[in-house]
Amino acid sequence: MNGLSGRYAIVGVGESAVGRKLGRTEISLQLEAARRAFADAGVAKSAVDGLLARPSHSAPQFNYSASLAGQLGLQPTYIADIALSGASSAAMIMAAVAALEAGFCTSVLCVNGDVQTATYKRRGGLTNWIEDFEKPFGYSGAPVTYGLPARRHMYEYGTTSEQFGAVAVACRKHASLNPNATYREPISLADHQASRMVADPFRLLDICPRTDGAGAVIVTSAERARDLAQPPVYLLGLGQFNTHADVQYAPSMTTIAMRGASERAYAMAGLGPKDIDVAELYDCFTSVVIATLEDYGFCKKGEGGAFVENGRIELGGELPVNTGGGMLSQVHSSGFFHITEAATQMRGMAGARQVAGAQTAIVSGQCGSLGINACLILGKHAR
Repeated sequence: MNGLSGRYAIVGVGESAVGRKLGRTEISLQLEAARRAFADAGVAKSAVDGLLARPSHSAPQFNYSASLAGQLGLQPTYIADIALSGASSAAMIMAAVAALEAGFCTSVLCVNGDVQTATYKRRGGLTNWIEDFEKPFGYSGAPVTYGLPARRHMYEYGTTSEQFGAVAVACRKHASLNPNATYREPISLADHQASRMVADPFRLLDICPRTDGAGAVIVTSAERARDLAQPPVYLLGLGQFNTHADVQYAPSMTTIAMRGASERAYAMAGLGPKDIDVAELYDCFTSVVIATLEDYGFCKKGEGGAFVENGRIELGGELPVNTGGGMLSQVHSSGFFHITEAATQMRGMAGARQVAGAQTAIVSGQCGSLGINACLILGKHAR
């Protein structure tokens, strides 16, 4: 696997406008992000012959990537829909590298984002076991399904609500420095504790809100990347792992897929946790960041709560986390902006939120109530 490290790079980055109730369609946001990625890379659309996208929930349809390609005026030799929920963004980058390595295409546009604040109905029904064994008993919705492992973490390791709050405070602090963030007003730990309880142990400020926005990146070979407009951001490590799709089938509620995914990414990159300068971690809930820090090796299992305290994950701290604001404060977009932010940090172009001297970044994507994880390690240099 080490042969892949540094052979491919992100060369174009695009973000749409973000916010709530923008009055935009999902396709308009995705087209905006894609066009900005083309402009950023300085390439013509004809130079990109691969496209990966996550099917929209607000306007569901089959063959989504093909439809998006048509809207963009592309005729790619390789397309695919990646529908891994919160893991889809990082998984797209892995699929792009696989397609490039196989020779299916030469450059890949990856796009993810949606309109979450409009009223819509998802295509299709819930799977049978949800309809039969979960929904009738009130076990429905992400705050409930993620609340169980969060409460278990508190039970096993003494993790506190205030420690969850430290994650929310850090993300909002970083978003206040990001002009393309939805929620930019700083919050305090007292604000977190005063926010209403939604699903024990989650308070309102523990939960990423519904927001609208889309992101895009272009991935190509390191060789092609050298001739383009922006400095390449190299893909050093890739890893994915699955332990369960539903929390009731989890072998453990506290040690989950993140460990297996990160171990594979570190092995490919030839790096370890101490070599990482910036962490962009999937943060649908504050507890997920704590669990990820542990299973990505930044601290021992059970020490994640203490790790996030006292500004340790804020800019200027030991490990800046979610420097763009994350899903908790910037935008949901299935975690795709974690990738655009990591690339921006590696370029040294993050402005007031730039981590000085940052050379490496780790990105996580996850779904399945912590059971599916995809991990990326990005670098300023190919090593």
